[in-house]
Amino acid sequence: MTEARPGTAASAPLWERDAELAAVAEAVDALCAGSAAGSLLVFTGEAGIGKTALLGRVRAVAEGRCTVWSARGGETITSVPFNVVRQLLQPALVALMPDEAREYFGDWYDIAGPALGIAEPGARQADPQGVCDGLVAAVRRLARREWPLVLLVDDAHWADQESLHWLAAFAERLDDLPVLVVVARRPGDATGESARHLDAIGALAQPMPALRALTPDATAGLTRATLGAHADAPFCREVWAVTGGNPYESVELLAKVQDSELDPVEDSAAQLRALNRSARGRGLVDRLEALGVDATKFAWAAAILGTQISLELAAELAGMQRDEAERCAARLSVARILTEADRTSGQAADRDLEFVHPLIATAVYRSIPDALRTAMHGVAASVVTASGLGAAAASRHLLEVHPDDDPELVEQLREAAREHLAVGAPDAARRCLERALLEPPLPEVHARVLYELGCATLLTSPATTIGYLRQALTVHGLEEELRVDAVCRLSSALVHNDQLEEAVATVDAEADRLEPGPARMRLQAVHYMWEGIHAGEEDAPGRSRRLAGLVEPLTGRDNSERALLILRAFDAMTRGENAEEVAELCDRSLVNGRLAPGLGWTDTEWSFELLMMLGISYTYADRLDRAESLFTEARRTYESAGWSGGHLALAHAFGGYVLRRRGRLREADESLREALRLADRVGRGLPMHWSAACMLIDTLLARGRVGEAEEIAERYAFEPPHPSTIVLPDTHSIRGRLLIATGRVEEDVNELETAEKLSGARGGHNTVMAPWAGDLARTLAVQDPRRAAEVAADARAQAERFGTDTAIGEALRCAAALETGQRSVTLYAQAVTYLEASPCAYEHAAARVEYGIASRSVTEINRGLTLALSCGADGLVARAREALDPGRVAR
Repeated sequence: MTEARPGTAASAPLWERDAELAAVAEAVDALCAGSAAGSLLVFTGEAGIGKTALLGRVRAVAEGRCTVWSARGGETITSVPFNVVRQLLQPALVALMPDEAREYFGDWYDIAGPALGIAEPGARQADPQGVCDGLVAAVRRLARREWPLVLLVDDAHWADQESLHWLAAFAERLDDLPVLVVVARRPGDATGESARHLDAIGALAQPMPALRALTPDATAGLTRATLGAHADAPFCREVWAVTGGNPYESVELLAKVQDSELDPVEDSAAQLRALNRSARGRGLVDRLEALGVDATKFAWAAAILGTQISLELAAELAGMQRDEAERCAARLSVARILTEADRTSGQAADRDLEFVHPLIATAVYRSIPDALRTAMHGVAASVVTASGLGAAAASRHLLEVHPDDDPELVEQLREAAREHLAVGAPDAARRCLERALLEPPLPEVHARVLYELGCATLLTSPATTIGYLRQALTVHGLEEELRVDAVCRLSSALVHNDQLEEAVATVDAEADRLEPGPARMRLQAVHYMWEGIHAGEEDAPGRSRRLAGLVEPLTGRDNSERALLILRAFDAMTRGENAEEVAELCDRSLVNGRLAPGLGWTDTEWSFELLMMLGISYTYADRLDRAESLFTEARRTYESAGWSGGHLALAHAFGGYVLRRRGRLREADESLREALRLADRVGRGLPMHWSAACMLIDTLLARGRVGEAEEIAERYAFEPPHPSTIVLPDTHSIRGRLLIATGRVEEDVNELETAEKLSGARGGHNTVMAPWAGDLARTLAVQDPRRAAEVAADARAQAERFGTDTAIGEALRCAAALETGQRSVTLYAQAVTYLEASPCAYEHAAARVEYGIASRSVTEINRGLTLALSCGADGLVARAREALDPGRVAR
């Protein structure tokens, strides 16, 4: 049993904490011994059970040997984004000059800096995931500067959601970092995303049982250590019975016994319950009020402000001079209600206070009369704003003010929402705007607030966005340009919420309301964009004709026309129309070979799907240089803007697929796995998962990694039902190819014949994007050679219509596989000629190996083998080497 020195109760919560203290000592020793890996400890337990005391022991053990930074969540400040991470990093941020901070944070400075309050935010909405990644990178760099580093987070159940998001991500990356992270939290007090992040943190931590209450023996030892050895057994037993063994309550009760000079014997035991009531709840409030009106007012002001309580702001909120506030703080300190915060701000004038225990803070806050508490939050908002901290800092107080038809408050909340969005805290922005709606806004402002709400939630909650934007469109007050933008954003949210048909109908209804002009043309472009990715549309040929007619006279003079040119190119590419015309349409959508201003990867007027269509059109038209340049620009743009969610995932996916088409299979494999990793952080079962998984499975099959392809298919449920949106490459074709590789021939034929029917419904198909025909023909070759020949012939005609070297070469490969003798050799030779001219090295390598086998040419097989090795096509390498076996090939 861990014991305290007689005469003090300070270490009471550490009684019966031997296992926890041993874990702390071991973790700190390992850190100071130069362990390359960091570690994570999480202490859980009910209020007053001793979590804070354990963190204090960590600090005591580590100080002098490590850098120690600490932070604490607060019950009244969970709505303040990045509050806890800012507290943690405060010592480092104060010590760094601006140029030093930029040097340490590097490329992440402009992304993470605004969230930490050390850099001005950019003009566009920050991506929450990108900000989180930036904070992880920034803290990792600071940790290497300050190592060995200990991070303490108390009351994590009351930490803001954004800080918990960062902490969960940071905890995943402690393997190579000299950092010890210690977290204390209550079980069950967090909900929603915060609870999910806390669960993730707990899952990464060293296993540790929840903290338990003190036993009667420990309580007796604590009592005698505090009051003296003469405390008798009945008295000690009553201390335990009154407090339930709760360390905090035990300490407070024993302090009351000391203050009252009560003799710790059986005759005095009956007075313990009354004393205990004075240490908690109403008794604590009575004790506070006994300190006088001024001390009570100051304590109330401190409770309103929360944690890291500025003496200056608390004095202003309480309406008193600084010297008077200091006297009140001193009285509250003696009464064990407030204490000086244990952190360095770097400025002596900025004296911070905090409550001795969260239970005290809660009791004081709840003791403020309701009407007065609301009024004090209103005053606090003014005080915080006047101090120069900004609308976002004041917003948590504005959220507590009762609605009162105050237009100025609405504007303050809108400004706070803009500040929250700029630093990557959309949930905080949503809370501000939802509160603004309750005020309510003036009629001419109401629709704009709804529109801003829809925009605030677009990246995080499509369903929420749909509701608010629909409301915005039914309320008078949106001018035409903003209304059109709201319709476009609404349609995008509907698509991402798997409501594609409704998205198209919404756009059409608004377009029908408008006269011909740029706004209507923008809506028409969005209409064709969503219809273009609809896998199950009923009249694809008719839509293609209408789109072609609309685009024919266009020159690309503005972004609406350029968007329509891209959509026409994409439609022509998917239907297998002439590739030269596809590339010419793509080129016309550019300005001097580059994306037009306002049509960039992070511009919000047009959906990023449009530019993905442009890049993929170039890809399948064999213009891989153009495609790679576009997707590289997308990745760099998103990284530099801090957009590391779905946008960056798709940039990696499509960039990886261009590498797959080039035959750089190893690099493609890496890029596509990174795309899935990024997509997993956004959610599961999203359309982006289908695209990235489909591309990766196709790449793994090309590499000959069938088992890995199966594992990816199982992990991402790559099976029917297929999504309603088009996935590239064609999912039915790639799933059919996977089924062939795993020997499930009957299922394979069904999947490939489904792809055939869908292609027929579209009036044509791109034989490279949807390569079902070659696999179907080869599968049918034995059981139905006539049908196989028909499929191969149709595929060849379609490939020649499209006209790329890749499409024609692949069609010739398929035809050659169905033939024998010299006819087969001749077709393989033609396939090699076309594929050698194409940019697709893997297909060229496969054709070389097959040509060598058919012609029994060691030279050709070796050339194919060399190409296969450079591609990373392990299966093709094995096939070539098997064919080179002396017993199989005539010299």
